[in-house]
Amino acid sequence: MTDPTELKTIGLTPAIYCADQPLFHVTRDVPLGDALSMASDFLRLAKSLTEEAAFDRDTDRHAWAAHYLTSMSKALVDDAVKVLTRGRDSTVPPKRAAEK
Repeated sequence: MTDPTELKTIGLTPAIYCADQPLFHVTRDVPLGDALSMASDFLRLAKSLTEEAAFDRDTDRHAWAAHYLTSMSKALVDDAVKVLTRGRDSTVPPKRAAEK
């Protein structure tokens, strides 16, 4: 088994699309712990911004900032999941599909 401290992002996950093309993507070889910590920081900031957006109805700048932060957070988490599930048998159907 791989030592968790050696796991790094694979850099395959896009974030924030413009004209149907990813404008940004996760950078490869970032330690997974650092990437997930950054995702947590982004989500904390997004949470704070959405609270402010709920009270400041004169502008949508808080909501858009939160939107971009959550998009980047999702890309980081998705990239981490790809690393953590790499090598698993992809032919096994999801539990929900197997129940049908």
